[in-house]
This record gives sequence, structure tokens and C-alpha cells, in this order.
Amino acid sequence: MTTAVAPSAPLTAEDRCDRCGAQAYLRVELNSGGELLFCAHHAREHGTALKEIAHRVHDETHKLTGTPATAPDDER
Repeated sequence: MTTAVAPSAPLTAEDRCDRCGAQAYLRVELNSGGELLFCAHHAREHGTALKEIAHRVHDETHKLTGTPATAPDDER
């Protein structure tokens, strides 16, 4: 028997860290069936412990390294 697993939905600005409430960039699907959301800071802080209980990790911390878009200078 084969079971299809749906990919994790992308994280949005509405997803919040379960530890501090900041924007979540990491979703940890637990072996027990639940999930936890973490900001990059708390994902790093608890990374070792999370690896021991994680079934799957959806990591979007790469979004933090991009250069934000800026508005063009007004040349008046």
C-alpha cells in the first residue's frame, strides 16, 4: 500500500512562532502528528531538540537573506 503525502503549504505572514509570536519561517511536523511553528531565532535555539522529534521540517529561513526591494529615489 502506498500513501501519498501532500507537501506542506508555504508559510505566510499570518503564521506565527509558537514561542514568541514573531513571523514563522520554520514548520516542524512532529512524529506524534502535531506541528510547531518557529521564527528563525527559536528554530536555531531549539534545533537539536527539534531534530529528535521531527517527522518533517519545512524551512523557509532562506527568505530572510534576500535584499528587500526599495522604492526608486524621487528626482524632483
